[in-house]
Amino acid sequence: MSSLDQTYHVILSWWTERGHAPHFTDVARSLGLAPEDGRRRLHDVIDTGLPNWLFPGTDLIASFAPFHALPTPYRMSVDGRPGWYAQCGFEALAVSFLFPGRTTIVDGSCLDCGDPLQMTVRDGVIASEEPRGLVGYIDVPFREWRANLPFA
Repeated sequence: MSSLDQTYHVILSWWTERGHAPHFTDVARSLGLAPEDGRRRLHDVIDTGLPNWLFPGTDLIASFAPFHALPTPYRMSVDGRPGWYAQCGFEALAVSFLFPGRTTIVDGSCLDCGDPLQMTVRDGVIASEEPRGLVGYIDVPFREWRANLPFA
């Protein structure tokens, strides 16, 4: 496994298990590295162009698909345990793949009218949705996603 793969795996596993992003020192410790090497590895993964980013001017993970470090309208719980936020409504569905065989619930709000939304997902399959017939959309043209990633 490459160093990028190892670092990516550590970050995603940490977040899945604990419900929050690791600090670069956590990454370093998990990989048996010096803190500065953990920081470098974190930046190397962020620099791959995947939909992951740091808080501007810091070494702190802001978002690492499918998770977000700040509260978003997409609150996640797994088997009744709350604690995660998804990057967006689409990534909220992807969260279920990180918890195979377990039930994930997405509690959110419609960004247009503010009404509550809820989906129950298990292994990528929507088991229930409230209200029925939920539809997702992105109000940013695809060609502009990269420039507007936090809003896409």
